[in-house]
This record gives sequence, structure tokens and C-alpha cells, in this order.
Amino acid sequence: MKIIILGAGQVGANLAESLVAENNDITVIDLDTSRLTLLQDRFDLRTVRGHAAHPSVLKQAGAEDADMLVAVTQSDETNLVACRIASTLFNVPTRIARIRSNDFLGLEPGFLAEQFGVDDVISPEQEVTDTLRRLIEHPEALQVLDFAGGKVRLIAVRSYHGGPLVGHELQEIKRHMPDLECRIPAIYRRDHGIVPKGITVIEPGDEVFFLARKQDIPSVMRELRRMERRVKKVMIAGGGNIGRRLAAQIERDYDVKVIDHNKKVSNLLAEQLHHTLVLQGDATDEELLEQENIASMDVFCALTNDDEDNIMSALLAKRMGAHRVIALINRSAYVDLVQGGEIDIAISPAQATVGPLLSKIRRGDMVAVHSLRRGAAEVLEVAVHGDAKTSRVVGRRIEEIDLPDWKNCSRSASVSSDVPHCPRSECAVQGGDAVLGHLSAAADAVLAGGRRGAARLR
Repeated sequence: MKIIILGAGQVGANLAESLVAENNDITVIDLDTSRLTLLQDRFDLRTVRGHAAHPSVLKQAGAEDADMLVAVTQSDETNLVACRIASTLFNVPTRIARIRSNDFLGLEPGFLAEQFGVDDVISPEQEVTDTLRRLIEHPEALQVLDFAGGKVRLIAVRSYHGGPLVGHELQEIKRHMPDLECRIPAIYRRDHGIVPKGITVIEPGDEVFFLARKQDIPSVMRELRRMERRVKKVMIAGGGNIGRRLAAQIERDYDVKVIDHNKKVSNLLAEQLHHTLVLQGDATDEELLEQENIASMDVFCALTNDDEDNIMSALLAKRMGAHRVIALINRSAYVDLVQGGEIDIAISPAQATVGPLLSKIRRGDMVAVHSLRRGAAEVLEVAVHGDAKTSRVVGRRIEEIDLPDWKNCSRSASVSSDVPHCPRSECAVQGGDAVLGHLSAAADAVLAGGRRGAARLR
């Protein structure tokens, strides 16, 4: 496909990297020459310097024969105007806009489509907020991903010595949990992925990804590691877009405190949040953290716009007794440096956004795309259509699915009636089910040549 990306920031750059790897024809527009030069040096793509919403710039980028435009600049207004121009002047078939403001996000999709030509919306801030909320719900987890509309979850946990399944083969899961459907599609051992088999033995320290119904997650976790104490108290450093959204989402379920250094922001938060204690101050101030009893916090989230401040406040909170600390980090190089040390989880907004964006771009029957371990692998959710007469999939067990586009993809599970079934289960795939596939980074590159974007299970 010929795709124009507006914005060469973290989100745009990560998206360009993924789409170039799939043999798409990519053009990136930005005002920042240095960003464009960096992208052009790293990837096989075109760049155009200019304002993303100017018709002349879009024409120079090839909008007249583009298949898709993805507007991910920092400006909602620029993204919306660009989609409108792409629709009315250039008749670009598909337009996707990044939107940050709640004012725009609250508009009806039909209004955005009719007035601005926006086919689909992506909100990085909301994606990150949802990621944080899931991690707070499951404090033992390293990553939590939703499938089947949130009824089935893929959870990554670190296995601990003493867990009932640790030191045992995967095939013993059924004996330990006879009434639960659980599937383990991936294991990472000392940062290297291994293909799970029935005879694979779970070792202490393994990063284990398991798939189960949402209500069964605690039972599966207890087999792999000791359970953390239930989260009651959460402290958030930074009252910006993400910090405010997170506090608003969780304040009725947890005891929440928000710290922000800006007096105006703090006053605004105090007006908007009705069950949250808002504090004006510096999250790296030891005295303030001590006064607010940081040692009693179950989760500390560093969510300012400054990577260094987030790293320092998270490290300080951990040293002063916070049970679990999460830091929002934009620079990918920093994420790999701090993840798994004293900072329990480092979240990259760009990485959290790319998966949902890819699912919208690939379309077809692709329901969801999620990145594992910051891009080391992907899990795809694809809808199944038709019946035994019209489909090569319906009526077969998941391990029997043999399609060209899926030859390098291990079929992790099928989801039927919100229950995940293993590839070797006797359950046949039916129309309306979803099939989950696991792709390593190596297989991902191979599969790109087969036009994965058209993935269909029919």
C-alpha cells in the first residue's frame, strides 16, 4: 500500500518502521528536517518537509494516488484538517487521525467522518491510560493485553521459585487446573524467546505469557508466582493528559494521590477529580514523598512529560519503599535501560500506540494487533467468517489451519464464547470465533512479504 504518515515524532517513526518492514510504500511529512533525515537514513522511505495540512505539501507527498493517510502530528487541529483535505481534494480512500483532546474524542464518529473525513481515530494518551489501568488491576504482571473485547487477556508474568508450575512441564497445566482453559503462546528466558511445547519446563525467572479468561487470571497467576498484595493506594506523579485520565478512571476504586509542580494544573485537577487528593509539588522531593507516606503506596506511576524526571522520581519512590513503580518513557533507548531494574515497568507511549494503529491500517478481518516485549513479537487477533462450505477455516481445529499468510505464525488459540481453546483441543473453529496468532520478530519480517495486511480467515 502507498501510505502517507503525517508527523515524524515517536508515534510516526515507530509506525513508519513497522510499515516499511511490511513492504509498504511510505512517505513521511514533518517540519523538522533532522527528524526526517534520521528516518531516511534508517529506513527505505520518502520524506517531505512541510506543513502536514497544506494541500501543496500533501500533493508533493503523492496524496493523489495514496491508499491511506495516517495523521499523527502533535496537533489535533492539523490532523483533522489534513484528513479533510485528503478526503475532499485528493480522495484518499482511508484517513486515520490521532486525537488527544477529550473535546474532539467526545464527538460522534459519524460527525468526524462527515465533517472532517476521519475514518478512524487513535488516541495514544487513552491507549497508555488503558495500559496503566490494566497493570494496576494485575500488579504481578509485566504486560496485560485484551482480546475478545476484554473478556480474554494475555498476561506476562515473571515465574518465581516455589510457584506450583515452576520446575514442571507445560503439559501439567491441565492437571493443576482441570477446570480452566489456559494457553501459553510464548516464553522468554534470559531475553531469548523459546517455542513452548508440552515438554517445556518453566524455570524460575522465565517471562511467561499466558492466555485465559479475565476471571481466571488470578488462578493461573498463583501457579506461576507468589501473589502480590491487593492494590489499594496509588500515587501519580504528573497531572498532564495521561495522569489526569488515569486518576479519573481509577479514583473510585483506589486511594489516589496526584502530584504536579504546576499550581494552575493542580488547581484544575482539584476541580475535576472528586475522589483524588491533589498535591502541588515536585515528585523528586524526598521530604514531600516522606510526608505523603510513599512507603505505603502499592503503585507509584511517574507520568510527567519529562523522561529524566520520570526515571528519577520512580527510582526515588522505589528506594523510599513504594511497592511497585511504573515510569512513562518516550525515548526507546531509555526504556531498555531501565526496564526490569529498580523500575518495575517502563512504558513507551509510541509502542503502546503502534499495535492499535496497525490493526486499523491492516484492516481486513484483523481485530487487534499487540506488541510483546516492546516489539520483540506480535500477537494478532483475526475474526473468522463463513461456514464449513465457504471457509477453509471453519470446522477445523486451530492446529489444522494452513493458510499462506499464516505459514510463519504459530496459532496460539481460538476464542469461542469468550473461552480460549488450545491448538490441540478437540474444539473446531466456528464462524464468529477469533483466532490468535503469535509472530516472533523474525517470522514477522518473513510474513511481511506475503501481504499480511490482507489477513483473512474465511
